[in-house]
Amino acid sequence: MGIFGGLVACGAHDAPTPHEIVAPAPVKTQEARDLSANEETATDAQALPAKLEKRHASRPIGLWVLAEGSQQVLEDASRIAPLLSTARRLGATDLFVQVYRGGRSWYPSDIADPTPFLQAGHAEGVDPLAQLISEAHQNGIRVHGWVNVLSLSGRRDTKIFEDLGPDAILVDTRGRSLLDYPDMEVPAPDRQFYRMGTRGLYLDAAAPGVAQRLTATFEELIQRYPTLDGLHLDYIRHPGVLPFIPGSRFGVGLDFGYGPKSQDRFQKETGLAGPFRGPNRPSPDGLINQNAWDDWRRDQVTQLVRDIGEATRALQPRLILSAAVNSYVDRAYLSLAQDWMFWLEEGYIDLALPMTYTLDDRLLRYQIEHFARSAYSERIWPGLGVWLFARRPAGALTQIEIAEQAGARGLVLFSYDSLVEHPSLLTALIDAAEAEAVPRPPPPASNETP
Repeated sequence: MGIFGGLVACGAHDAPTPHEIVAPAPVKTQEARDLSANEETATDAQALPAKLEKRHASRPIGLWVLAEGSQQVLEDASRIAPLLSTARRLGATDLFVQVYRGGRSWYPSDIADPTPFLQAGHAEGVDPLAQLISEAHQNGIRVHGWVNVLSLSGRRDTKIFEDLGPDAILVDTRGRSLLDYPDMEVPAPDRQFYRMGTRGLYLDAAAPGVAQRLTATFEELIQRYPTLDGLHLDYIRHPGVLPFIPGSRFGVGLDFGYGPKSQDRFQKETGLAGPFRGPNRPSPDGLINQNAWDDWRRDQVTQLVRDIGEATRALQPRLILSAAVNSYVDRAYLSLAQDWMFWLEEGYIDLALPMTYTLDDRLLRYQIEHFARSAYSERIWPGLGVWLFARRPAGALTQIEIAEQAGARGLVLFSYDSLVEHPSLLTALIDAAEAEAVPRPPPPASNETP
């Protein structure tokens, strides 16, 4: 089969640069998880949500579309037509369009900071996001609203930070807020040993008001745009510090979530002491009850995913929930508080998009073969960093073929903006797609009301 053969034959990030609230039901304990797993049949565990079955059979291909990249489609409606033309020529079935980043929205909002939408100066009645959704559906393409959940990028001037205050920002093992990191990088003397993976300010999912505020933000998005096909969660994790550490239990390295109010919640909800033996002396070598602490912090992120899903699906039951996730399952679980395989197991998300960005073809094959053997392989669409091959387009084509042969059920390319910036790369991908293309099916059922 050819390079795009399996991906185009039947059809059409997060990325470095991803009202009153009722108390949610608690995240399942490990015992409850085990019991649930024993009661569930293998068929049930692997079943696709009905909203995905038809499109999944066509081996989808997606594009991440940046809000603040070179194209800025949502700031000028005239840029929608070129996006859709490119998507069609690539055989794209899904667009993951960034609509919320750094606490700001590219759509009108009463909860998020709508400065980007307002500053674009659209004529009265013009809403590029609504126009894009409508025109994409006419072309048989789905649109997912891509939101950077816990990352504020480097912004301190957004409504969510102004309203929730410094306590909403993550604190590290030594008691330092990310607000105190110079240039958002690890402070000295630790800087000689550690580096931030992706610099920025990150919200603490366990801090008072954070989960409620974010849930309401994305609930409002779906209320305003009920024909969105999906909600795509990015930066739904703790920040990573290089080198990665396997959680707090060895008392080494740096990780996050140590805000005083989060520590108080942990103690009250678990009945355990900790996470520090001496609360006035935060340091990695003074930690206690580390496994319980790591589980609890991870569960706060999981609960946020669950809350967002329940609130948005209540408004739009056919909404496809997806997340851009770290491609190393164990690293995501241990180091980033991102238990994305569990999110798939429990149905909190419909799709996981692991970001397999690498120049190493063998590593790429290992990772995608691993996903293909998962009980949830149909719901895992690897993301490829095609921008890495801007000067060597053949490398991008090779990786697409490797992913296909390794069993990828779908692929998402990062990103539309980088393809437009590098015409030779875009031309190579289009030529490969069109060489394999066959007539497209009728547009898929969308969330639009006739």
